[in-house]
Amino acid sequence: MGEPDGDALLRAEALTKFFPVAKGPFARASHFVHAVDGISFTVARADSLGLAGESGSGKTTTAKLVAKLIEPTSGRLMVDGDGEGVDIAHLRGGPLKKFRRRVQMIFQDPYEAMNPRRTVFDTVVEPLTVQKLGDIRERRRKVVEMLDLVGLVPPAAFMFRYPHELSGGQRQRVAIARALVLGPSLVVADEPTSMLDVSTRTSIINLMQDLARSFDISYLYITHDLAVARYMCRRVAIMYLGKIVEIAETEELLANPLHPYTRALIAAVPAPDPDRKRAEVEIRGGPSSPIDPIPRCRFYDRCPIAADVCRNSDHPSLRDLGGGHLAACYKA
Repeated sequence: MGEPDGDALLRAEALTKFFPVAKGPFARASHFVHAVDGISFTVARADSLGLAGESGSGKTTTAKLVAKLIEPTSGRLMVDGDGEGVDIAHLRGGPLKKFRRRVQMIFQDPYEAMNPRRTVFDTVVEPLTVQKLGDIRERRRKVVEMLDLVGLVPPAAFMFRYPHELSGGQRQRVAIARALVLGPSLVVADEPTSMLDVSTRTSIINLMQDLARSFDISYLYITHDLAVARYMCRRVAIMYLGKIVEIAETEELLANPLHPYTRALIAAVPAPDPDRKRAEVEIRGGPSSPIDPIPRCRFYDRCPIAADVCRNSDHPSLRDLGGGHLAACYKA
């Protein structure tokens, strides 16, 4: 949504993921966690979409759905393949293997995402081996090329190290090399810098931007940090309790937030200027339970501008309020 269909590399349509809640190991589930609840968005070619929100909003579940690590409950995920959209929501077998060459994921914790008993070479070469691309010499050459691209130089000094011999930033560079070794067109990045120190975080963000420009990579970038989203993403979608509540170009969203939850997120970002006064946004309490939520607006219980229409109506759909700025709010 918010981009012309012809420019969309990935398009999610009413994407939903419910997790059953059972009282015992043999009990039939009668309640469900609405982790992702009917969201729609697009990621354009050679572009970046940030997915932002607090913990529990459904960002990581969305990332896993797009990367095909979990199956959706309903909805469609369309990936454009040479001008022809393919629904990847329920791919199996050969088509799923082919899909892995186009969409890869970078995880939040690079140490947990790497096998501690496998070397850097083993880790980066694995996608090539699984996809049966090239012979051993070609694969080795490709691994050396990728390590050089991500700044692990000289590659020979890193190829046969184990994860515990690397720093956090080096491990994340290995994870980026592994994700890009197949030449994907879309990379799902799940808070790839949140576990790194500030100086290392900056270098990793710059690296990811340089690689995106060099190889026309699109990012679905998951983050809770709007400052990182501003630096990395041309567009940002804000999630709250399984729903997308606002989508806009990043600078437009930060300068002119339309949803009260987005305003609260922006107001919570520390200002470096102690003399700068920022309007406070009063929101009440904490997030409500995601288990079988009431159909009304998810933000109703905390919203400072909630009205009768918000209480008595279904959750509002995203509406274009001008210039591709979409918001899901009756009062916007």
